[in-house]
Amino acid sequence: MGRIFEVRKSTMFARWDRMAKAFHRIGKEIAIAVKAGGANLDGNPALRRALQNGRAVNMPKEKVEAAIKRASGQQAENYEEVLYEGYAPHGVAVIVETATNNPTRTVANLRAHFNRRGGNVGATGSVAFQFKRMGVFRLAPEGLNAEELELEMIDHGLEEMGESSGEKGEPQLLLRCAFADFGHLQKALEDRGIHPVAAASEYVAQTFVQLPDGQANEVFALVDALEQDDDVQRIAHNLG
Repeated sequence: MGRIFEVRKSTMFARWDRMAKAFHRIGKEIAIAVKAGGANLDGNPALRRALQNGRAVNMPKEKVEAAIKRASGQQAENYEEVLYEGYAPHGVAVIVETATNNPTRTVANLRAHFNRRGGNVGATGSVAFQFKRMGVFRLAPEGLNAEELELEMIDHGLEEMGESSGEKGEPQLLLRCAFADFGHLQKALEDRGIHPVAAASEYVAQTFVQLPDGQANEVFALVDALEQDDDVQRIAHNLG
């Protein structure tokens, strides 16, 4: 019985850690959006996206409101969005998106993560050419006619549409557009009364590397370590 309790407790703590990390990431998105466009939702699509992403991870309303209030104050953290590129073990290309108030600390931590796990941080442009920056929208499919929606959204920048699943395995529709069309597609969805489960810019790999399980696990060990870093917002890689 004691062993079962320990396993359950470990699982519970891991879930809390993931939730805390998600809330921290959304808080930074809110801070960056408010600094760039103010706290008015109507005039700030980036803030609307951040709040949608907060709802997607069940971020409590009071935490969202507190994040907006902090970001609007004189003592707000000044986060800088910095992109890092590198290679995981076995030549897998990795892009790490960060939001940091101390780039010196961030790059030192990232180098340590890469070096400890058989990878290396590269120069700007070393792997970015293997990815395409795209706007990505995830929708709950209930009540939507996917074929009809696809035809309508093509006129607003939609490039790819398919089926995906959320963190809990729930079905989702995945829409992708060129990053330059992010705002156009977001507005078209909002005008149709569709509120995405989540929306973000993502770096989408254009070619993929296939590895046997043992080598793939070495790559995932690095990705997992990077995801635990407080300065890291998102990670993209080309492991197929």
